[in-house]
Amino acid sequence: MPKLKTKSSVKKRFSLTASGRVRSSQANKQHNMRKRSKRQLRMQRGTVVLCAVEEKRIYQYIPYTSAL
Repeated sequence: MPKLKTKSSVKKRFSLTASGRVRSSQANKQHNMRKRSKRQLRMQRGTVVLCAVEEKRIYQYIPYTSAL
């Protein structure tokens, strides 16, 4: 069997924590910042840990990693 490839888009957008959870950047933070309130922009700083349902979907695109 040949090796499975990792989705390149998933490689760039998501990372794994030490406990195996999936971390990503906040959504809706790419463009049109002028329309958003300062509070909304503050709340969207940093990263977020995805819920279990979305983790399962992401793990399908990252072979050879152990899902908890």
